Amino acid sequence: MSVESIRRIVLLRHAKADWGQESDHERPLAERGRKDAPVAGRRLAQSGIHFDLALCSTAARTRETWKLAVHELPERPKTVYEERIYEASLGELIALLNEVPEDVDDVLLIGHNPGMHALADALAGDAEGDALARMNRSGYPTAAYAVLTFTGTWKSVEHGVGHLAEFWTPHA
Repeated sequence: MSVESIRRIVLLRHAKADWGQESDHERPLAERGRKDAPVAGRRLAQSGIHFDLALCSTAARTRETWKLAVHELPERPKTVYEERIYEASLGELIALLNEVPEDVDDVLLIGHNPGMHALADALAGDAEGDALARMNRSGYPTAAYAVLTFTGTWKSVEHGVGHLAEFWTPHA
């Protein structure tokens, strides 16, 4: 594995959640979310990215999104349920990516807004076509994802290091 290898970070926002009587951390997916999560998984499968690692927030809606999306992938990556993703600041999310093992090329992070949007925006030094404008215009809706590429080590992940290769939403 060369540090010059192209690495990918995919930032998937959880699918649409319900607003019930549960605490925020325990909110399940709404009916629309249960439909959108597998669609996002199919779209990720079509991307051809073979994830080495999935980092998923411990919140119920992110775990449920991942459970529905991962069944659409050709193979299940190693999954780590990470409590630090829930309510994480931009700096905390970057610090988490800096801890990714160097033998990992492609990471999927399943999390929440405003963190997913802030992280994608901060890492994108440049973008493919109008991907950055579309992402910022849309506000990073539920079940949306961004694909960022970069070269270097995980410890080198910082503001502006990436190229926003794709931004996808289920209801574009």
